[in-house]
Amino acid sequence: MIDGVKFKLGMKNGVTMDDKTQIEIEAAVFRRLVTHLRSRTDVQNIDMMNLAGFCRNCLARWYAEAAGEKDLTIEKSESRAIVYGMPFDEWKKLYQKEASDEQEKKFMATHTTE
Repeated sequence: MIDGVKFKLGMKNGVTMDDKTQIEIEAAVFRRLVTHLRSRTDVQNIDMMNLAGFCRNCLARWYAEAAGEKDLTIEKSESRAIVYGMPFDEWKKLYQKEASDEQEKKFMATHTTE
């Protein structure tokens, strides 16, 4: 369940969605998002960060963190390969472009580290 919130979903015909089904649907949505991002290699991570506040690396980190909550250890390189569909260094070589001054300026204005 998203953030532990149980919604009354699937009320059509008086049938509610059970927790297992909701989790399966959320997992399917995640897989679809990852598949979509794998196909959109033209979309740069910095653009995703500037527009949405997250990127492929965030998804990979969240994946590893979720595994950790289940007492599983997934290395950073492994979780990135799951999201990118290949080793991160290979993806960078094939698809990552140098960030423009404008992209970097926007990123720095909205994502400060403390």
